[in-house]
Amino acid sequence: MAELVVALDLSDAGEALRLADSLAGIVPWVKVGLELHSHAGPALLRPLKERGFKVFLDLKMFDIPNTVSHAVRTAGASADMLTIHTLGGERMCRAALEAAGQCDSPPLIFGVTVLTSFAPGELPGYAGDLRELAADLAVKGRAWGLDGVVCSGHEAAAVKARCGATFRCLTPGIRPAAAGDDDQRRVMTPAQAVQAGADYLVVGRPILRAPDPAAAARAIVEDMEHSAIRNPS
Repeated sequence: MAELVVALDLSDAGEALRLADSLAGIVPWVKVGLELHSHAGPALLRPLKERGFKVFLDLKMFDIPNTVSHAVRTAGASADMLTIHTLGGERMCRAALEAAGQCDSPPLIFGVTVLTSFAPGELPGYAGDLRELAADLAVKGRAWGLDGVVCSGHEAAAVKARCGATFRCLTPGIRPAAAGDDDQRRVMTPAQAVQAGADYLVVGRPILRAPDPAAAARAIVEDMEHSAIRNPS
């Protein structure tokens, strides 16, 4: 069953914790990304975990292997899932995995393929099919030992077909049918993403900006559950 990850894309730690309190018991995961981490720092992760959430620290690490290794070892002490860029290559990815394995509770390591903000033709230096590129990077990531990849829902089915059902897909760019796309381009509804094979669905603004974030999150979870029942794997 796919799981919902709520992106706490906020610039205030107190606001993030208040939102998390309203979502406790509704969603299993929260995401701390660059915006919130830059404002609040790593100290915010512990109170989120104390509230019963699994924490996805989405920093999209992309640097030389030694730097990424040290960063993963530090971040993995508090996070349950981390992201690195598959374009960092095999040595960087393997260094991240080795560092994760040294943590008391090793975090999942997911490789970013192609950001969901890119539309076809917008990726610098690449004019090909973004779906094919994401699947190619996923195949490499699986061979290197990653737990899964970050891709749009449009690539999830191809990733599963080439990497196997147990290789996990985390999909941002999830928008309920009535929501706008914002700066995202390759988007899907929650039901469509579940049907495509996504394992984790990341939703931010449609929940954060809702008049009742808890109700919005609950509606998305119900949509995911109904889709899973209609299309059992």
